[in-house]
Amino acid sequence: MHNVTQSEIDALSEHDQRDRTRFWRVARYGNLECLSATFFTQRFPRHTHETYVIGVLLAGCNSYVLCGGTVHAVAGDVAIIPPGEVHDGGAADIGFIYRMTYPSVDVMREIAVDVTGKPQLFGPSFDQPLYRDPDIFALLRAAHERMETGGDGLAADELLIAAYGLLILRHAKLGSPPRAGQERTILERVREYMDVHFRDEIDLAQLSQLAGLSRFHLIRTFRANLGMTPHEWLLDRRIRHARGLLAKGEPLAEVAVDCGFFDQSHFTRAFKQRMGVTPGVFRAG
Repeated sequence: MHNVTQSEIDALSEHDQRDRTRFWRVARYGNLECLSATFFTQRFPRHTHETYVIGVLLAGCNSYVLCGGTVHAVAGDVAIIPPGEVHDGGAADIGFIYRMTYPSVDVMREIAVDVTGKPQLFGPSFDQPLYRDPDIFALLRAAHERMETGGDGLAADELLIAAYGLLILRHAKLGSPPRAGQERTILERVREYMDVHFRDEIDLAQLSQLAGLSRFHLIRTFRANLGMTPHEWLLDRRIRHARGLLAKGEPLAEVAVDCGFFDQSHFTRAFKQRMGVTPGVFRAG
């Protein structure tokens, strides 16, 4: 495998020079991931998160497909994407500025317990991808800014817990499992195979034989039920694995190999497309 320098990686990464990103983690909430970003031309391919995505739009419009519909998040919106939901995203006709957090299911469930005073088997679910709620918007923005600048951790804690708590209290459904997908048993076999063998070179013929479907039918069925093609799902699985390794501080070249990428430049490009920041920035956060 050919290792490249960081300057070569930066040259290979496709991005608008006006884009600005800052990524960091907050240890107090299970290494809560936070992103502050300005994007003008960035487009994210279809992907998923194991966590919730909860944040605020400060300016512009972030347009993305979620649950079969198109969402246009604009300034003043509180945006939510549940764990595991396939979505894309990026600038529409204009750029956008947002502040995002990525709380785990456990964190949100714990806050739901605090809010209700009752045990919760599942994380909270939400009926809408956007809420126009000035109170939650202000709390979440203030919490995010506090966490970015550091300093008074207690003040940041109070703001964040208040923001998530009010979001759950006003808009969440509690006590119900996440909505069931339409996944077929046959596709589960394919997904389970790719989940185990994501580091390997997998071709469509293998998956077609495993599913007992033609290659054409497999692609169409996979996309119709899971919102992604098999290749898109495999890339997403590799990036999710990479996130865990990078959070531990593993070397970039080793992460690229362990996740099944051809070389470090391919890994960097795929990671930045989906995360908005390079692997080096994500690891340093």
